[in-house]
Amino acid sequence: MLTALAVLAIVSACSDDGSPAARAGPVDEGAVAADLPLGKGFDFYVLALSWSPAYCQIEGSNANSRQCAEDRDLGFVVHGLWPQFETGYPEFCPTRQPDRVPADLGGDYLDIVPSMGLIGHQWRKHGTCSGLSQQDYFRVLRAAHARTQVPSAFALENLPAEIDALEAEDAFIAANPGMEREGIAVACQRGLLREVRICLTPSLSFRNCPEVDRNGCRIDNLEVPEPG
Repeated sequence: MLTALAVLAIVSACSDDGSPAARAGPVDEGAVAADLPLGKGFDFYVLALSWSPAYCQIEGSNANSRQCAEDRDLGFVVHGLWPQFETGYPEFCPTRQPDRVPADLGGDYLDIVPSMGLIGHQWRKHGTCSGLSQQDYFRVLRAAHARTQVPSAFALENLPAEIDALEAEDAFIAANPGMEREGIAVACQRGLLREVRICLTPSLSFRNCPEVDRNGCRIDNLEVPEPG
């Protein structure tokens, strides 16, 4: 069982070659948000952090080959930053921005989003509903990632492991001052911890999101497979 729930050292991001990069200590929210582009036309964001080893195991031969390559060893990656309404969410919104994300823009985010295919899909389905340009949407996505600490319970030395869904939420709450139980949800599939979804205001403060929370997983003893 994962026990180191209140420690703020973490493994949350990855370098371009897939090796884990350490990030520790609290984030200065003011520094993150000082010149943050503010979207419009929605109520809040969901930052979806996918546990990459679970994705690769569940999807098998259908998984993205770059993300699941043997040499990548990814942990949490950014699945997306999703504009939400209090009830429901928009998707594939009309925009004057191009559908395609240029390689020179998307390539700057491959350290946190594991493939250009996922970058393009997230822009088309979710980013177009943010009221932001491509450049600003991905700036906010990176800021949201930097804003959120992943607990040390998910560090490589503690894996593989098992954890209850609510204990996983407790770990994130302990590592992120201001986060509350109704502002986070775990997604699970086939007995694996698949994803953690965190609700943020347009200026990236933690906030509650009852609908997202209600749809979260409540299963005990979820497997957390190790990378690699």
